Amino acid sequence: MLNLVLFGPPGSGKGTQSALLIDKYNLVHLSTGDILRGEIAAGTALGLEAKSLMDKGDLVPDSVVIGMIKSKLENNPDAKGFIFDGFPRTTAQAEALDTLLAELNTAISGMLSLQVDDEELSKRLLLRGKDSGRADDQDENIIRNRIKEYNNKTLPLKEFYGAQNKLQEIEGVGSIEEINQKLCTAIDNL
Repeated sequence: MLNLVLFGPPGSGKGTQSALLIDKYNLVHLSTGDILRGEIAAGTALGLEAKSLMDKGDLVPDSVVIGMIKSKLENNPDAKGFIFDGFPRTTAQAEALDTLLAELNTAISGMLSLQVDDEELSKRLLLRGKDSGRADDQDENIIRNRIKEYNNKTLPLKEFYGAQNKLQEIEGVGSIEEINQKLCTAIDNL
């Protein structure tokens, strides 16, 4: 089973590349945001718990998110693999994911980390903001803060997967096709 963590700062191209990889490798996309919205819409126990927390402005705890991911994994027993998008975000989440996957007799195959410098990220997000209408993609101060948050809180995951020899760093600058080819080469060499 091919289980990938697609990793990179906001604006690195994760969404674009993840769609291409899902098609090429026939993977199931696990986006924590999508999963949360789906569980809430379905009215599951975990969804109701998450909604209650979110309505109060609280973060959904890792245990609830892991429970939702477990449900998604179990509901796709014939999947060729999964691509994790937006999760894990912390070392504690990565450890919990490793434990969950071990219980299901599988593991993360590799972490693909898109490398893009901060200036390029800012340019991409400002450009995306013109098309998407997303307020957080239109304000350079918010963009810089998002990148800073990523660097402070999420970047340590590279060390976690690097220690497991699962980290593949991919230059995330170039055409969509060029970046995708680099990602596919890295995946094919796992």
